[in-house]
Amino acid sequence: MCGIIGLVYSNPNAHVNQALVDALTILQHRGQDAAGIVTSHNNRLNLRKDTGTVSEVFTQENVINLKGNIGIGHVRYPTAGGSCSAEAQPLYTNFPFGIALAHNGNLTNTDELMSKMRNCQRHINTDSDSELLLNVFADELQRRQISTMSADDIFDSVSIVMRKCKGAYAVVILINGVGLLAFRDPCGIRPLCFGSRRIKKTVSDNKIYSSSRSGLMLSEMSSSSNASFMGEERLFVDYAVASESVAIDALDPRFKLERDVKAGEAIFITIKGELFTKSCLNFNLTPCLFEYVYFARPDSILDGVQVYEARGLMGAKLAQKILNKYPDHDIDTVMPIPETSRTSALQCAQLLNRPFREGFIKNRYIARTFIMPGQEMRRKTVRLKLNAVKSEFKDKTVLLVDDSIVRGTTSMELIQMARDAGAKKVYFASAAPPVRFPNVYGIDIPTKAELIAHNRSEEQICEVLGADKVIYNDLQDVIDAVMQLNPKLSGTFEASCFDGVYVTEEVTAEYLAALDTGRGQGRNNLLVQLNGSKDIHDNHDSHNTSDLTIMGLALSGDDSSVVEPNSSGGGGGGGGQDSGGLNERVGEAEFESSSLLVVSTPSRSGKYATGGGICE
Repeated sequence: MCGIIGLVYSNPNAHVNQALVDALTILQHRGQDAAGIVTSHNNRLNLRKDTGTVSEVFTQENVINLKGNIGIGHVRYPTAGGSCSAEAQPLYTNFPFGIALAHNGNLTNTDELMSKMRNCQRHINTDSDSELLLNVFADELQRRQISTMSADDIFDSVSIVMRKCKGAYAVVILINGVGLLAFRDPCGIRPLCFGSRRIKKTVSDNKIYSSSRSGLMLSEMSSSSNASFMGEERLFVDYAVASESVAIDALDPRFKLERDVKAGEAIFITIKGELFTKSCLNFNLTPCLFEYVYFARPDSILDGVQVYEARGLMGAKLAQKILNKYPDHDIDTVMPIPETSRTSALQCAQLLNRPFREGFIKNRYIARTFIMPGQEMRRKTVRLKLNAVKSEFKDKTVLLVDDSIVRGTTSMELIQMARDAGAKKVYFASAAPPVRFPNVYGIDIPTKAELIAHNRSEEQICEVLGADKVIYNDLQDVIDAVMQLNPKLSGTFEASCFDGVYVTEEVTAEYLAALDTGRGQGRNNLLVQLNGSKDIHDNHDSHNTSDLTIMGLALSGDDSSVVEPNSSGGGGGGGGQDSGGLNERVGEAEFESSSLLVVSTPSRSGKYATGGGICE
């Protein structure tokens, strides 16, 4: 899962750099593996990206160099490809125009796309499906062979990309000298929304005066062409596109959420701030249900649904199930597992008429364990992340409420911590249904063998976890909780990790079997690296093809680079490796022929970060 942001300020003298950093900080919960920003200024792209969190990647010095009134940003954790900084985004190709892309989701026909790109002589330099998506789009623009680009040209290209690229994707693309493009996959699996800000400004004395709550804000006008506007009041409309509405809310109180990008819709904003939209390819909207359960921030609105309210309703339905199943329950207190489940646990406690207590205190400087690589690392991190308040557990029967139970690693540790703190009994409840199947659309649930609920009953899960009781919400109740807040939704969600139903036709049993084997082996290799141990064995279960349902819905979906000096600009590959005219100096590398300025510092290996590259 990743977070993306795109900004266009209609004032050519304004800069989006700090706003992009702020938005990525707000979206940090969607990934802490890597972060990056690219902006456009004076027909040159400025890029900064690296592995790490937003605060680790961006400093005052390198943010200042990210000049321009248009830009995109990305925060990442890896689901496809690797975790080396070469695959940090945005990714870049220099032909045509100079294109940078940030992508949230996962393509499910990468082998097919890789073969097509090789036939088109486009070099793909990493294992990232995002680089494939970038090159598919760039190749489509290149085929048009035009010097200027209209909105219709771009929308036609997006339509073809949607027919070629299968899976889930929300995308923002910066086209140098042209504008910003955003689009959402035809099923609308991954979230994407956009907002706008309208500012009236008076042009006077070669300066722009902007009305604000604190008075007049002043910025210099650099172009003599603006002289004709002296003394006029002008309306500037700025635009933002983001994975979640909360990123738009945080930019400025004057930024207002317009709406969600529709399934299969593309939005194009020119460098002058002109907005165009078009439905390029559309099926029924099937948003990811797990976004409402876990990933999205509670203060976000996704497809017209306030996530906070949805989680509260999930908690209410969970409480009703407990009352129906255990009318004479002996629960003394209800406790959330910080942070995501707090809303559900609070509502659950209210309906159970039991006290809501904070039994675990969270260390806010530890990453979310679900998105950390490797089971052993997740297990070790739980006790660093959470500590029990012993007085809240002593001699009590406690109901621990979590948003979901995926691998069970965190749940087992928390149950044991509750017992160690003196709990008499420990019941464990999940606001989500059992996670029994892999997810292929951008959530890191790749193999059935890792899922504690796969091929197990609730009683068996309870025994493995070491709890006295385990209670799951029902899938239909979770769907109803979301639908209650927006009845206009179709009622069909991407909920494959719960029910094994995949909304795109290319995800077959054979596809999942191959993914299970490949990703499982990749995880073992990662664990060897992390733990320094060779004694790790693959214990995947057999693949049961009878537990899958395929919905017949075809979609139409500090790194080290090798940069060859003076290479030609045609047929660019991913990550900027075709950028020519390399001039290196301390802290940055300048690409003259492609008009790309890569703002970077030496990586941990002592080399320089560029738009893409070779994993070492």
